[in-house]
Amino acid sequence: MTDARPDDRTTVVVITHNRRDELLRTLDLLRRLPERPRVIVTDNGSTDGTGAAVARDFPETTMLRPDRNLGAVGRNLAVRHVHTPYVAFCDDDTWWEPGSLARATDLLDTRPRLAAVTARILVEPDGTEDPVVRELRESPLPGPDWLPGPALGSFLAAATVMRTDAFRAGGGFHPGLWLGGEEELLACDLLRQGWWLAYAEDLTIHHHASRLRDSTDRRVLGLRNTLWFTWLRRPLLPALRRTGHLMRTVPRDAASVRAFAHATAGLPWVLRQRDPVPPDLEDRLAALERARRDSPARRYVG
Repeated sequence: MTDARPDDRTTVVVITHNRRDELLRTLDLLRRLPERPRVIVTDNGSTDGTGAAVARDFPETTMLRPDRNLGAVGRNLAVRHVHTPYVAFCDDDTWWEPGSLARATDLLDTRPRLAAVTARILVEPDGTEDPVVRELRESPLPGPDWLPGPALGSFLAAATVMRTDAFRAGGGFHPGLWLGGEEELLACDLLRQGWWLAYAEDLTIHHHASRLRDSTDRRVLGLRNTLWFTWLRRPLLPALRRTGHLMRTVPRDAASVRAFAHATAGLPWVLRQRDPVPPDLEDRLAALERARRDSPARRYVG
């Protein structure tokens, strides 16, 4: 049953870039939520009339307009304007199920060391589960009994409600990664600080993949950022093994070559900022790596 009460504990943060029509659909669906959350949109340098359309149709929405495409760091900018204890992330092609935001905040209210809860994702228009949901549901990580679901080693920014103070304590999204698997580094740093992340089965978000998405570019960025995260946080031998595994298993095509070339070009700053995790956290990262090798959601194709 949907809780029909307004709830002022959560602010929704959305980033967008040249997806005006999809953003307007998402804002309409967020406006209809019974929780009536405040919504902040970071428009990452759109040139398709996004800003004017939002101002016309959704004047209650806070619109931030940096002068360039900040990628995931656009969420950092938005969180500076958040005054609620929790922030719910979604993209311009995702939207929260009515009642899910209230349930998420109830879970976080009673678990002070829980940094974030990630929702079940339904792919529209068919309403089927995203392949990543199985990975979340079957997470191999142990966790305390008070978690509302399986302990996670990362989260999905398009489907997560996070404690605002935890986001800030973790430093937000790293500007070097820009976009594409950017959550993994922030999640790792939160775990290192003693926070917990969890999957919550009774939370739902809907995803209608944008028709404007460039899947090849996203694959390049995702693979590049996986390599950068590996060398930023994994100890030397696991980093070498992970890099070797990726070199052997990713598709042998131009996109993979681009990803490895970009990753190599960024090694100077990555190695300057390298800060490997302690053994107990590396054990968790290694368990996740083993579990993800057979996940249909972790194949660098497209």
